[in-house]
Amino acid sequence: MKRNNHSSPLQPTRLPPGQHRILVVDDDPGLLKLLSLRLQANGYIVETASSGRQALGSISARLPQLVITDLRMQGMDGMDLFDAIQKQAPALPVIMLTAHGNIPDAVRATRKGMSSYLTKPFDAGELLQSIRDALQHAPLDTPAETADGEKWHEKIIGNSPVMATLLEKTHRVAQTDVSVLIQSPSGTGKELLARALHLASPRRKAPFVPVNCAAIPENLLESELFGHRRGAFTGATSNRKGLFESAHGGSLFLDEIGDMPMEFQAKLLRVLEDGEVRPVGSSSAFPVDVRVISATHANLEQAIEEGRFREDLYYRLNVVMLEIPPLSQRREDIPLLARHFLKQAGERGCKARRFSPEALRALMLAPWPGNVRQLLNVVEQAAALSPVPVVSEALVQEALRHRPEEITPLAQAQQEFERDYLVDLLQATAGNVTRAARLAKRNRTEFYRLLHRHELVPELFRRS
Repeated sequence: MKRNNHSSPLQPTRLPPGQHRILVVDDDPGLLKLLSLRLQANGYIVETASSGRQALGSISARLPQLVITDLRMQGMDGMDLFDAIQKQAPALPVIMLTAHGNIPDAVRATRKGMSSYLTKPFDAGELLQSIRDALQHAPLDTPAETADGEKWHEKIIGNSPVMATLLEKTHRVAQTDVSVLIQSPSGTGKELLARALHLASPRRKAPFVPVNCAAIPENLLESELFGHRRGAFTGATSNRKGLFESAHGGSLFLDEIGDMPMEFQAKLLRVLEDGEVRPVGSSSAFPVDVRVISATHANLEQAIEEGRFREDLYYRLNVVMLEIPPLSQRREDIPLLARHFLKQAGERGCKARRFSPEALRALMLAPWPGNVRQLLNVVEQAAALSPVPVVSEALVQEALRHRPEEITPLAQAQQEFERDYLVDLLQATAGNVTRAARLAKRNRTEFYRLLHRHELVPELFRRS
């Protein structure tokens, strides 16, 4: 849509070198030390890991801006690590170090999205240039506040790497004025993200107007969005301002855009192309300055193939796509979300104040097809029924209507829960092993063995 006052290029503000964190991964202690010294001498903050699994633990503690990893390592090699990073933090750039004989593997990795690869022995200048190139697309430390002190994403709960990457991307695109499509499963919080994007943008002082396209009858959609003039149809007894006009200078959030009727899609496309709105019953149009944020849980590309959605409109709306991961892909955020919802329930008179370890375990292992919305419902129900301050596992299971067939294999689920539980403890105690072991009701020696099994380093959580 045409704009007058808020256009800006899609370029992030770069961090100075001293604020770039680089994670270096290599099972060769000598090379690890050499790389660390070289990068530190050039002003970078360096963290190290001696294995792929330890690197994933480091990323869980604090998201770096870049990963440099050796290809050949014992256990999880560089390729496996890269695949795991793609799932955990897909925007995180990775540079691979490889011997000459492994160049074909490195080439395949770059085709899969790796930033670059360097062959050993590599030139120091070449390494630094590769780092500078990779950092042009690195995830930044996303500011919690806007320039005027407004907390733009305080209602989005989560500190998992995948959410940190999403918020960084959201803040970056908020500084531009392009149309944004949020495509995510139901219950993930699409409107919350749209509001956060608006608050992070230069339009934050102007209106944010949400509209659910699926909730408006087809015959009223044009009047609701564009407005109407008196006498335009039966019942139009006065002029009425449409939602586009109400959002002038700000953002219009079109939720469930995939349910918009085909006939109206053509009219919306014309407004986006011309930047003008013509109310129903009017012979003239007037300009509007609106940033359009749309959202859907549906697969719009499939809808295009089936003839249910216009391809030209799709590309107008989808200049940048933001995807909120389902809750099952950000399980380390479940304790934070559950405690936040439990605190809200307490403010409404519920007695419950905390979860038993077994209740928290049940929450962590649940499949969550309804995502964050379902988690909110489960916590509210369990809190409302709890006669004591501690929510029991039985109440959580009752609220979940638990079906064992939906759970992952037991051994895998136990391993995933144990690692996520340890990460949550280390985050909650800022890496204090004594406090974490006490909360887990384990002695320090046993707790250190658990950390070693999952290659989690407490010191990394103290820094974060």
